[in-house]
Amino acid sequence: PAAAPPAAAPAAKAPAKAAKPEELVLETSDGLELHAWYYPPLLEEEGEDEENTATVILLPDQDGSNTSVEPLALALQAAGCAVVAPDLRGHGASTSRGGAGLDVRTLKKPDFELMAAARGGQRREQSAVRGDVESVRIWIKDQSENGQLDLQRLFVVCSGLGATVAAAWAAEDANWPDGTTGPQGRQVRGLVLVSPAWTTRGFSIDAPLATAAIKEKIPLMVIAGQSDRDAVKVFEQLKRQRPKTWFHQKPDRSNEKGKAVPAASTAGLFLLALD
Repeated sequence: PAAAPPAAAPAAKAPAKAAKPEELVLETSDGLELHAWYYPPLLEEEGEDEENTATVILLPDQDGSNTSVEPLALALQAAGCAVVAPDLRGHGASTSRGGAGLDVRTLKKPDFELMAAARGGQRREQSAVRGDVESVRIWIKDQSENGQLDLQRLFVVCSGLGATVAAAWAAEDANWPDGTTGPQGRQVRGLVLVSPAWTTRGFSIDAPLATAAIKEKIPLMVIAGQSDRDAVKVFEQLKRQRPKTWFHQKPDRSNEKGKAVPAASTAGLFLLALD
């Protein structure tokens, strides 16, 4: 009898199609022209649904910009995340406020505080003070109403100064009272702090670390070199508040963990120490 025809090879998946970042120009409540770049998630196949894609706000360190974090933005994009990377005030392209210039070299503590501010009034979108990260969040909310992004799967990845800004803004987010249509805040599902800076020109992460949202509730990962004192200090302070749910991975891949952590995936606080 004739030999059976060879089985057809399974069809290969179409490669993910890269999409160039879209430049956004947003406005804060104090008139800053905030420039940000949106990296849509890479889709494996044409027409693939973008629902349930994690949305990431990516914040750079002091003197950094979208350019300095772009390799990480592209990696997160390739992993299926939607990423928005703003140039914080005085950095990169975000140097114009009400027609006046802003220079990173002359920023003071109130300028850094405005990066994270979100307060005033009862309705969040009409709040009196809407800083840099809050303006990004409002843009994300508008896209979520159109079904483009998911505000309920919101993460913030940040480094250095950006970590202080992120922690302060996440604390502000947690403080918004519920409205008649439901929650207005508590939308941050996780923070990733890469080499967090404890203090930048008087703007400190100390106060955000003392809030209930950061101390106890939001899942938080610190990534840093093993000799990074600020990162270890952040982790140790939070570890005292979460004595049973922490996980510490050392540079040799060995680990220590709290009593309530049978596996790394069940922890709520992480320190990934690198060599």
